[in-house]
Amino acid sequence: MTKDQKIGFIGLGIMGAPMAGHLMQAGYKLVTHTRGKTPEAFASGGATLCTTNQGVAERADIIFLMVPDTPQVDEVLFGPNGVAAGLTPGKVVVDMSSISPIATQDFAARIRALGCEYLDAPVSGGEVGAKNATLSIMVGGAEATFERVKPLFERMGKNITLVGDCGAGQTAKVANQIIVALTIEAVGEALVFAAKAGADPARVRQALMGGFASSKILEVHGERMIKRTFDPGFRIELHQKDLNLALSSARALGVALPNTAMAQELFNACAARGGKGWDHSAMVRALEALANFEIPAGA
Repeated sequence: MTKDQKIGFIGLGIMGAPMAGHLMQAGYKLVTHTRGKTPEAFASGGATLCTTNQGVAERADIIFLMVPDTPQVDEVLFGPNGVAAGLTPGKVVVDMSSISPIATQDFAARIRALGCEYLDAPVSGGEVGAKNATLSIMVGGAEATFERVKPLFERMGKNITLVGDCGAGQTAKVANQIIVALTIEAVGEALVFAAKAGADPARVRQALMGGFASSKILEVHGERMIKRTFDPGFRIELHQKDLNLALSSARALGVALPNTAMAQELFNACAARGGKGWDHSAMVRALEALANFEIPAGA
């Protein structure tokens, strides 16, 4: 991978903007398109701004996507003026969105039929990880294509793993989101219990951070629960989308995910209270409603 190759990036939102920014800061020539207003840093930093997804694909050698869900990836790739219309053989499409593993396999087959390569490379780490270039990146696709794109992944993340062929990255991300949701639920239960019992939840969290119950969720989201800071790093509605993928895929596989279903219902309860845009750590608010008790702000 040389820096004279052009890199396309479609989707410059909360996650996409800092991820693309790291590539631009590393000296890669960027070609971008996004639904909303393009952040000024890209225009002033020398990126080529395109008016269509097709335009990005025509000008770039490797095209990254970072959009919200499966229908948006479908539209970006195969809709009017889509990426597929601008591809020529030898190019690579890298979808870093979190979408359906089954749909991913179909998208990959259609892109490969055009003589191009496809990687699914969803990420974990949220807005903080995107800004700090510390994302975990779970990749599905051919090993040779992975090695070609890996230097770019290394500008955006730290833990980069080729999981298997196309679709395997998305499967790993769904598994990740199951673990994250259930750990948020466990941390929320523990802190509500501790506070209701009369203990200082901040000190309980501090004590637990040194033991076997320690986790990144306890560290970051436990602090959010105590400080009541629920501005989104990762919105509840996005985690609902990911758990929908988990539950629908599990149904197709004949696998029971009982606690994942429960976590989804807690997110649904938050959304019903107007909280679909809250950070997913705000799941604790649904637990507080069940307990008729709220962790004291700034405890």
